[in-house]
Amino acid sequence: MAQGQRARGVPAVCGVLALFAWAGIGAAVGDDATHPPREAGPPARAPARDVTETAALYPHDGRRDMTSGDRARYPGAGVLWCRRPDGVPQKAAAAWLIGTASTVMLNAHNFRNRQLETTRAVGDCYFQIGGRNYDFVAESLRLGVAADATRLHITDDWALLRLAQPAEGPRQPVPDADPDLSTGDLSLPVTLVAPGGHQNYRGDSSLETCTIRRIDPPTEGGIRRARHDCNDGYGGSGSGLFDEAGRLVAMQSASLSMNSRHAFDIEFHYGSALLIEGALRDALRRAQREDTTPQAP
Repeated sequence: MAQGQRARGVPAVCGVLALFAWAGIGAAVGDDATHPPREAGPPARAPARDVTETAALYPHDGRRDMTSGDRARYPGAGVLWCRRPDGVPQKAAAAWLIGTASTVMLNAHNFRNRQLETTRAVGDCYFQIGGRNYDFVAESLRLGVAADATRLHITDDWALLRLAQPAEGPRQPVPDADPDLSTGDLSLPVTLVAPGGHQNYRGDSSLETCTIRRIDPPTEGGIRRARHDCNDGYGGSGSGLFDEAGRLVAMQSASLSMNSRHAFDIEFHYGSALLIEGALRDALRRAQREDTTPQAP
């Protein structure tokens, strides 16, 4: 595929999407059977009805479609697309152009399962932002897992990739410092920005105001998990959680759905995001230093 080409008229569906169910601190990842992947085809449009009928995670669904203003406020929001074995591209997950015009941040589980076995080749995927497609440098994949790791956890569920050609348009800045958030229970208003959308939402992208309810102690890579009450669905992994000042504080990793359509209960259901801190922020800063490619404005 030509690098930087205009996005083709591929079906905007949430097939082969990367959302996984987790069960506790450092727990292994598993498929979310309640939201199976859909086959490629035209996007399913819900009939005129209340959005809660589309199976939002919680009874109240405050999600809405992203606007051009939202994309300006939350720059770098893009989408990972990957090809099925038959070559048909499918939307896979949210991904972020961050720090440089060639660095993309996304979840490691797009390419590895919980046993760290390869599930998808980087060469089968590309990054889409601003209506253009960009190929990855396959050998640039950097995973958040330690060299001796045997499992994938929430707090090491990150990956960085370099684009073969710098992307046009604004990018998300790397946070200047680790989030100034205390470990334990709290109530932090955030906005979940999901450029890849969710299978249980009728739009192609979404945005919702919600709350981080608890931050667990640091585990892998000195990174902490944030438990939140944001509605999520199959394909929502990689979405960004932003504070009221518009700063990226966390990246969505996974969500349990065993009590779907019930009120939020932190002990039995919680969305899980990893904070942009520790080894992840260090890797982002290193990518900035090492990137000698001329940067687009």
